[in-house]
Amino acid sequence: MPFPLIIVPVFNAFDELEVCLQSITRTVSSDTQVLLIDDASSDKRVRPLLRSWVNEAQPHRQLLVHEQNRGFVATANHGMRCAETDVVLLNSDTEVTSGWLDRLAKCLASDLSIATATPWSNNGEIVSIPSFCVPNPTPEKPDLIATTLTSCGKPQYPDMPTAVGFCMAISLRAIRRVGLFDETTFGRGYGEENDFCQRAEQAGLRNVLCDDAYVVHHGGASFGPLGLKPDEKSMQRLLGKHPDYHRKVSEFIQQDPLAGRRKEILDCLERAGVGMR
Repeated sequence: MPFPLIIVPVFNAFDELEVCLQSITRTVSSDTQVLLIDDASSDKRVRPLLRSWVNEAQPHRQLLVHEQNRGFVATANHGMRCAETDVVLLNSDTEVTSGWLDRLAKCLASDLSIATATPWSNNGEIVSIPSFCVPNPTPEKPDLIATTLTSCGKPQYPDMPTAVGFCMAISLRAIRRVGLFDETTFGRGYGEENDFCQRAEQAGLRNVLCDDAYVVHHGGASFGPLGLKPDEKSMQRLLGKHPDYHRKVSEFIQQDPLAGRRKEILDCLERAGVGMR
């Protein structure tokens, strides 16, 4: 089972980027394929950091550079066009943990109908843990949480209405069936992953929680400084394509079908003496 290609779109956020790259180095083998795409970062420290990191493990690590800023959607699509395997779109303000890539790969491979998989996170909206749909504090020992998850019951890969973009594994078969992100509608970002997931669902595919993986998300550090944020216009663009999207997500949040699995994991972590804060 080949590992997915890790694609990291980058725009500034030097400190968070450094942590992200260190965490990738720590958690995956040096022959794992990683593609970094610098979307014309204005911070002059970023590109030397990326080049240095890539040079540590060439040819398995690659760097693409946009001389003009194109935004997250176009940058992610650039990466996916280069892919010949499943991919993981990874925000540069994340910190990955032990076993994350292997578990995402196994999740995608477990069912040919799975289009996307998202891990648990401290700050991941519908995949947030310990508290649902709120940003939780960054835990002191995220790797310990990740390793303990393997003893918290067999993964169930429950369905969700959408992936969450901080760490989004996408199967190659879904990309070939559904296409790339919609640059025309969503421009520089926000709503593109939700639209992709709705198109995947309409094609008979699934969006799931990879409930034995955990990735820290520091949140909003990379493309946020451009002034991009989810707003009414973003939602209207999304609802223009998928009028029932808001209802689906609202019902999911109200019913909270992940509650049982979340409690099982929190109880397991508590028994192991592993704190989430």
